[in-house]
Amino acid sequence: MVEELELHTPYLRLAARAWGPPDGIPVLAVHGWLDNAASFDALAPLLPDVRLVALDLTGHGHSDHRPPGVHYHFVDFIPDVVAAADALGWEWFNLLGHSMGGGIVAFVAAILPERVRRVALIEGLGPPTSNPDDGPANLRKAIEQMNALSRKRPPTYPNVEAAIHARCEASGLPWLAAATLVERGLQPVGDGFGWRTDPRLRFVSPLYLSEPQILAYMGRIEAPALLICGADGYLVKRAYMKERYARIAGLTVKILPGGHHPHLEDPEPCARLLAPFFAAGRSGMPAG
Repeated sequence: MVEELELHTPYLRLAARAWGPPDGIPVLAVHGWLDNAASFDALAPLLPDVRLVALDLTGHGHSDHRPPGVHYHFVDFIPDVVAAADALGWEWFNLLGHSMGGGIVAFVAAILPERVRRVALIEGLGPPTSNPDDGPANLRKAIEQMNALSRKRPPTYPNVEAAIHARCEASGLPWLAAATLVERGLQPVGDGFGWRTDPRLRFVSPLYLSEPQILAYMGRIEAPALLICGADGYLVKRAYMKERYARIAGLTVKILPGGHHPHLEDPEPCARLLAPFFAAGRSGMPAG
């Protein structure tokens, strides 16, 4: 049975979905960009010994949006996730992240080695970077996008099926996988439906981390780490990822058939890797 949770942090209200027994292996799961907690709907029931709590990140799903005029910097998601673990009362926990969520949980593991026991990543390991020469143009564009927001009309759809079709077209996801994400990501708008997702999430970032900065975080991950890549996904095509892999001392990389959402499209192979990975860390959990 899935449970709907509300986590009240010092600054924002975060929504979440939870599966598994309260005394199960604690795993905090973080979805990818423009997705939501339903990203783990297919995978979570296949991990029966795990207490998996999947967040709606700030600006996504049913969670609060950031205040007006505020950008969504990648690093700002890190304290949100730490605050969620605190709200759950988890002194020790494991992490699971997909895509952007994989980048987020990698950074959380790097800054909280005393609390994170194991970290699993699906098609994500650190944020994207940009050419430093593009920085001034990116900052200008981010400001222009923010200033133009009030004049933009977000897209609406006459029915849920039309929104699912749009998501399929944009992402290449099959219908059932897209429907899982879309149904949590929609809200009624007039006679139709629109996205709950904060439109500011689509803005260009005002500031990107450099690759040396990202590598410094990878080098601070002490917990055993498992990275699952889709054979047709994003990470296997990016040569610069090899240096990120090399910086994580306890990293195991597994490649499964599929694309960027293997845990949603075909969750059983992911579960066969994740269940023993998290179980192996249970005996090492300190008391209390």
